[in-house]
Amino acid sequence: MYITLIVLAITATLFALNKVRADIVALCAVITLLLFGILTPEEALSGFSNPVVIMMAGLFIVGGGIFQTGLAKMISSRLMSLAGDSEIRLFLLVMLVTSGIGAFVSNTGTVALMLPIVVSMSASTSIDSRRLLMPLAFASSMGGMLTLIGTPPNLVIDAALQDAGYGNLSFFSFLPVGLICLAIGIVVLLPLTKWFLGNRGSKSEKNVSQNKTLKELVKEYHLAERVTRSTVVKNSPIIGKTIAELNIQQEYKLTVLEVRRQRSRQRGIIKDIAQKMATPDTKLQEDDIIYFSGPEEAAARFARENRMPLAFDTDSLDFYDIGLAEIVLLQQSMFVGKKLKDSGFRSKYSINVLAIRRNNEYIRENLSEQKMMQGDVLLVQGTWQQIGRLANDEDHWVVLGQPLEEAARVTFDHKAPIAASIMLLMICMMVFDFIPVAPVTAVLLASVLMILMGCFRSVEAAYKTINWESIILIAAMMPMSVAIEKTGAAAIVSHGLVNSLGDFGPILLLAGIYLTTSLLTFFISNTATAVLMSPIAIASAQEVGVNPMAMLFAVAVAASMCFASPFSTPPNALVMKAGGYKFMDYIKVGLPLQLIIGIAMVLLLPLLFPF
Repeated sequence: MYITLIVLAITATLFALNKVRADIVALCAVITLLLFGILTPEEALSGFSNPVVIMMAGLFIVGGGIFQTGLAKMISSRLMSLAGDSEIRLFLLVMLVTSGIGAFVSNTGTVALMLPIVVSMSASTSIDSRRLLMPLAFASSMGGMLTLIGTPPNLVIDAALQDAGYGNLSFFSFLPVGLICLAIGIVVLLPLTKWFLGNRGSKSEKNVSQNKTLKELVKEYHLAERVTRSTVVKNSPIIGKTIAELNIQQEYKLTVLEVRRQRSRQRGIIKDIAQKMATPDTKLQEDDIIYFSGPEEAAARFARENRMPLAFDTDSLDFYDIGLAEIVLLQQSMFVGKKLKDSGFRSKYSINVLAIRRNNEYIRENLSEQKMMQGDVLLVQGTWQQIGRLANDEDHWVVLGQPLEEAARVTFDHKAPIAASIMLLMICMMVFDFIPVAPVTAVLLASVLMILMGCFRSVEAAYKTINWESIILIAAMMPMSVAIEKTGAAAIVSHGLVNSLGDFGPILLLAGIYLTTSLLTFFISNTATAVLMSPIAIASAQEVGVNPMAMLFAVAVAASMCFASPFSTPPNALVMKAGGYKFMDYIKVGLPLQLIIGIAMVLLLPLLFPF
């Protein structure tokens, strides 16, 4: 027992000092308990197979799909229209919407769904996401107190009441308690987040801002002014012909930028739109949308001669599969001195050259006859995979900026309805009891569907959305509760506190139970804490001859309202990396909130549930 307590004390201290990564500290703690024989290998690794940990990994992917498809941006813009420019209204919206969802969906799922939305809202305003993400995590826990199914500790005390013969709780038995917690949370968090979670400039963000975005490149090279699009309609003479057969470059002085093809099966079971590079052997089909770059008169002549409609409203230059980048030709490049038409850019690298920037002059006309010179900046177009390969050829050019990082920011807006449907399906499976699907199954199904439906650029991109530090942290901390219970440390501490306060009346006994439960949540999961303390609360109430309802609610609230540590609940850990929080940030903001709610509950629970 003493070894377990020492390991816990050292772990908590290292978390507070923040000198070593939290996941490494947690792993070292588990390994130490293994070496001393306190935990078996199966017990030590149990956290990695825990449904909550698996759900967290899956929810990261679901949240990534929501962000990647632009659904988060769409939802955030709707919320922003309600909040306007007011930081207070935005804060209230985050708290109320999150707690409302958290009343019916697990707090982990709620945070995973809201995280990309809140980050998107923050990016659209001058409000630092640090001021919103921690309240987001706390609001999900407060929302869980609004209904019976909102959080596992609620179900634990309901089961304990039934086992003890006191009947069961109704679906909204927790509503008054939850509303009180939410009201206190809003009032307390609003000033605390301003005082302790101020702006922190990020060096990486400053560096990223120096790179040209895709929109900036389009604007700088006036691409939209020279781009037209035409749809291959039924009976058009070009159906079945290749780009090479049409000789568009020589005959019309036009460059085919891309062919947008509908009902494609590229990189997903269902894909509404696929962008294809216009290679010489690309065979045109009915309903293909062809994007041209060149004189509007030439594009109009091509469309007229091939009986196709022409559109000039091309503000929708999208970069789902095809991107842009700038490359600078080096002195030793074999392309220096060659005409663009003789360079073989398209055949060798599968890219198009759309423009040349030379001494602050932008060359867009008659590109094929232009001789390339040292120091020329070429604006190239190609698939993101091809653009990524350009960086490997350092003998001929240097790729400017971080095009692949820019590609990661491109949202698949046409996939937003699919992502929304998957999200709603997951929520329905988790909320409605008549659907016989476990929550972890619902999350795994949703995460796989996000990948199969093409909501990510690739499977690797989906895996990159998982915050492995948070996953390892929670998985490694879960076996600590096994060690505490196994060695009897938790039982000794809890019984000692309760026995010492039982003789001083039910109010102090209630305070003791609340304090004991709250302290245990620093070291073991809130569900395990509720399981441990529920029978103690009932036994203590029966011993002093009072109704155990208030005591059990104290256990449920104290187990759920654990804000002073990043590893007390999965939501706290989920926002830790995204918000750039340190352990002490949770102490500064979460501990005062946890104490105030605790005092309020000790005073109000006897009024709501008389002894």
